[in-house]
Amino acid sequence: MRRTVKELLVEAKDASELMVDLAYAAVFFDDADLAREVIKLEDRMDATVHEMRVGSMLAARAPEDAERMAAILGLANAVEEIGDAAEDIARVVLRDLGVPGELRDDLRHAEEVTARVKLREGNTMATRSLADLALPSETGMWVIAIRRDVDYRYGPSGDEVLQDGDVLLVQGPFEGIDLLREMAGGEAYGLAPPVEHGRLSNLDRAVDLLVELKNAAEVAIGLAYSAILLRDLGLAREASRAEDRCDELYAELLRWTLRAAADLDPGEVDELRGLLQLGQASERIADAAQEMTRVIEGSDDPHPVIAAALAEADEIVADAEVAAGSEAEGQSLKELSLETETGMYVLAIERGDVWRYRPRGGQVLAAGDRLVCTGPEEGVELLRGLVGDGRPYDAG
Repeated sequence: MRRTVKELLVEAKDASELMVDLAYAAVFFDDADLAREVIKLEDRMDATVHEMRVGSMLAARAPEDAERMAAILGLANAVEEIGDAAEDIARVVLRDLGVPGELRDDLRHAEEVTARVKLREGNTMATRSLADLALPSETGMWVIAIRRDVDYRYGPSGDEVLQDGDVLLVQGPFEGIDLLREMAGGEAYGLAPPVEHGRLSNLDRAVDLLVELKNAAEVAIGLAYSAILLRDLGLAREASRAEDRCDELYAELLRWTLRAAADLDPGEVDELRGLLQLGQASERIADAAQEMTRVIEGSDDPHPVIAAALAEADEIVADAEVAAGSEAEGQSLKELSLETETGMYVLAIERGDVWRYRPRGGQVLAAGDRLVCTGPEEGVELLRGLVGDGRPYDAG
């Protein structure tokens, strides 16, 4: 049975976001299985986008229809570009280009990582539902997707019953991954804690820039999807600003990588190839995110199927401003337990003209800070109440 354009767009969006998470995780763990998972998803996305193009052409019965369907095709092209860039990141692992160990240490500082866990012989999870397993409280890990044979289930509910051979795609603190792998009948990674460096080298600076570039590109995607869903030109401008920041970071990355090459032995320089490919792919992701926002920048409203598809997402992006004298002023993100109290995750903080992307738990909030967060719609009013932002939330 032929799927609708809306169904295809939902699948392409979900797959593209998952691919980005998995691709960076493949680099973090130097995990070829994770990288191959990205390639499988990219193959599916190619077929999905092709089917979407055919469906869009069949749905256009008049010039006016074609004009509006063109926006869907533009969005499909941008989503496909994100998938292609994610594949390039995964290829860093599959081609064994190598990345500096400093990069994996930096990524390990992230409060959340993505991992792949397969239910093997001797696991204690098969035939049990996700609700029964209570993985978030037991391991800190959330299941964001399940692959069963060749089919993917995005955002599975608590009623989902696991089966032997299922591949779980999960997010959470890296300390929880080994716990989950052991429950699934696998062996622990045994990750060592991050190495603390003294004086920053040129390579350290290049790695720090790449991590910031990765974070900014991921933020740009979230802002772009929500700008389209809410038809919010303000959010579209923020996505564009994030893309501008990615351009700046990529230029700086090139500069510090060239400086680092002069410090390394000839045998170590090959590691920089992977660093540069990761940077280029991350910059392409941000470019594609900005391209998505063109859908709402014209004078005509986008095709309603676009908003309908993006509304299927469980999470949206919203902002909140920290008020003077509020509970949040002077408190760190960790002390506030924003995710636990509101369900919202902080993508970025704007302070004056400076943006901090993917801030860590130790980030202390100040009056006037603007938080850009993602989470369930019902969490927005809770978030704004916590930071003293009196604006009512209007989902549009």
